[in-house]
Amino acid sequence: MVLVFGEHRLDIDRRELHCGDNRVEIAPKVFDLLVLLIRSRDRVVSKDDLLEGIWDGRIVSESAITTRINALRRALGDDGATQKLVRTLTRKGVRFIGEVTEQPEAPPPRARNILTEIRPVDRPSIAVLPFQNLSGDPAQDDSADGVAEEIITALTRIRWLFVIARNSTFAYKGQVIDVKRVGRELGARYVLEGSVRKAGERVRIATQLIEAATGCHLWADRFDGFLEEVFDLQDKVAASVTGAIEPVLQAAEIVWSRNDSLNDLSAYEAHLRGYRMLFTSAKQIPQALTLLEGAIARDPNYGPALAFAAHCCMRLCMDGSSKHPGSDRRKGIEYARQALRLAGDDPGTLATSAMALAFFGEDIGTMIALVDRALMLNPSFARGWHISSMLRSWSGQSDLGIEHAETALELSPRGGIGSPFMMMGQSHFLSRRFDEALAALLLAIQGLPPDFPSPYRWLVACYTHMGRLDDAREVLQRLRKMTPLIIEGTLRNSKHRELLLSGLRSAVGETGRRSVHQFNAAVARG
Repeated sequence: MVLVFGEHRLDIDRRELHCGDNRVEIAPKVFDLLVLLIRSRDRVVSKDDLLEGIWDGRIVSESAITTRINALRRALGDDGATQKLVRTLTRKGVRFIGEVTEQPEAPPPRARNILTEIRPVDRPSIAVLPFQNLSGDPAQDDSADGVAEEIITALTRIRWLFVIARNSTFAYKGQVIDVKRVGRELGARYVLEGSVRKAGERVRIATQLIEAATGCHLWADRFDGFLEEVFDLQDKVAASVTGAIEPVLQAAEIVWSRNDSLNDLSAYEAHLRGYRMLFTSAKQIPQALTLLEGAIARDPNYGPALAFAAHCCMRLCMDGSSKHPGSDRRKGIEYARQALRLAGDDPGTLATSAMALAFFGEDIGTMIALVDRALMLNPSFARGWHISSMLRSWSGQSDLGIEHAETALELSPRGGIGSPFMMMGQSHFLSRRFDEALAALLLAIQGLPPDFPSPYRWLVACYTHMGRLDDAREVLQRLRKMTPLIIEGTLRNSKHRELLLSGLRSAVGETGRRSVHQFNAAVARG
């Protein structure tokens, strides 16, 4: 049965919601809620009706119900103010008020063979298998399925990752799983599997990520919560898994790409190698840029390569290692603008391009809006939260910068996304909390490549403001072995700029000030 309302088409048998020609991603319980409301559209659906129809009579919190209703409104393009389709009646319930027509069957889907679709070189692929119910309670099957379905929905927000459809992966439910066979049959490079176990009123959800071809375990974790909060726990697990495995998958893809010679690299593989070099050593930035420009030559419309090429140009200017700062600035701006034109709904391309353009002086409010859009598209995008913390700090929103850095660290505690600690240190410094800044900056230095200069600059200024001038000059000597002491022109708040400058003046001689001025002038001239 297919139900049609406005531009939406709800296929109950296939459990799919479409708006025009686009499929709308919708969580399982939210889908069930929509079906219940439409089928009961001639009346108000009470809370008890929702508990019985969606949660099989189990008691859940008001917030869990409200969360599902809000998610439904977002999926339908509705909101709590206009309530065009889903109307809330205070102390009574909710009702679907759109006009609905029924069709006996869905139009035939486009022909598509998932096993022969060309994707391994262009995008890595992952299959999320149905989670095992280890509770010995058949009633927990729905919870186990719900966790896997929520994770599938969350992973689709990683635009560079191809996620095998639920209908394909759930065909393996109840079978003894051979991960290598699943990978071959579904064309999946990675497999995510897991289990749900209930003990009393507590629930434990375990997950593990496996490379299908080798059976090698890449990542594993577990999550605990209470049975009455199982639906909120599903959302938390989905967000946490997505945030945690994205950098793991990125690292695995880089290893995978090493199997080919440089002459045989695709644009995707060249981009991966350039990406790896960008985050390993400041000395490798020029080679990373060469690889990324090679990827762009192979595919001029490859947005991620363009965005990271802009990032390389930013780093060359930021680190003070550019031999032609004006030229690198122009290239960085052009690469970033071209990437944005091609970004579409790719959170990584949006955020990386916005960061580069913000560094090169474009309107930071607009760049923050682009990063906010990236995080709306993928709320579990750890590197996006890191970039957001950077731009918030540059714009003068220090406390928000710390908050977003903490979110990045929570989503990806094992790193691979930059250094949230550096952003915490910078933001604490700008708020004159020098003790907190010092602790965070020292942690940042431990977790970053040894030749990455930025945290050392902030550490020099921090020690100076703490009255520890000998320590400041000792750090300055280490910094000068890496790069000229370039004063980053990213801070939009004049008081913040002066705070950083005044912290550096006591440690930098007149010669150092002149070299800083000359380099910064070259960058600014473009």
